[in-house]
Amino acid sequence: MTGLSLARILAVLTKEFIQLTRDRLTYAMILVMPIVQLMLFGYAINNDPRNLPTAVLAQDHGPMARSALSALVNSGYFRITLQAASPEELDRAVETGRAQFAITIPADFTRRVIRQDHPRILVEADASDPSATGGALAALAGLPDNALARDLTGAAARAGGPAFEVIVHRRYNPENITAYNIVPGLLGVILSMTLVMMTALGVTREYERGTMESLLATPARPLEVMIGKLAPYVVVGLIQTVVILTLARVLFQVPMTGGWGALSLGVVLFIVGSLSLGFLISTLARSQLQAMQMS
Repeated sequence: MTGLSLARILAVLTKEFIQLTRDRLTYAMILVMPIVQLMLFGYAINNDPRNLPTAVLAQDHGPMARSALSALVNSGYFRITLQAASPEELDRAVETGRAQFAITIPADFTRRVIRQDHPRILVEADASDPSATGGALAALAGLPDNALARDLTGAAARAGGPAFEVIVHRRYNPENITAYNIVPGLLGVILSMTLVMMTALGVTREYERGTMESLLATPARPLEVMIGKLAPYVVVGLIQTVVILTLARVLFQVPMTGGWGALSLGVVLFIVGSLSLGFLISTLARSQLQAMQMS
């Protein structure tokens, strides 16, 4: 045989399309996956979030303080959701997640602005998610130059330098060390990737080899078979967690203080959820290749 035959190529091409349409799961993945990724990256992932919840402790209600707060809101990054009555209430709002920013305006703010004494506004940020707070913190740089432009007239307007200062304090990772943000997040990424895939492949392998029917034919009930299949991966997940946390502490000096009970419970629930997702995938996939693609 010499040369290429267009007829033979078309025959093989037609066969592949027919085979693809028969494999409905793979066909659905080809169509659904681009739509899911488009929706995810287009809507769910936002590197410049706006209208972030903000708690304010305004100890000065003068015109300059009101103008500074209005400039914060008009920037589009801050949405005042709480007017705190005390520093303790302000701290609780950030610690409980009700507010992502805590702003404190001192009692003598207006008087010191008029006296050109350069007062300070304290902005505390829950910086546990740097991508969410980065844009808002960057917007604070131009606030002192523009917030009081209409309020200051005469000699006060001619004074050099900004009318006030903005002091930013990051409540999490104040030194902005990258490892402190990246390494803890890898715990969830690694567990979800490995456990979902290992469970999906492990159960699907039993179906492919025909050994699942043998297991179900034993006196063991289906629930007992499922628990027996998933239990080893729980141990694997716990071992991975210990290894990751140990290396995070030894190699990257990631601080870990308190909350070990809550962390352990959260890790166990996350592992169980990942294994459940992998088991769900195994019930849909017909082969290990499909299980790997779906996971």
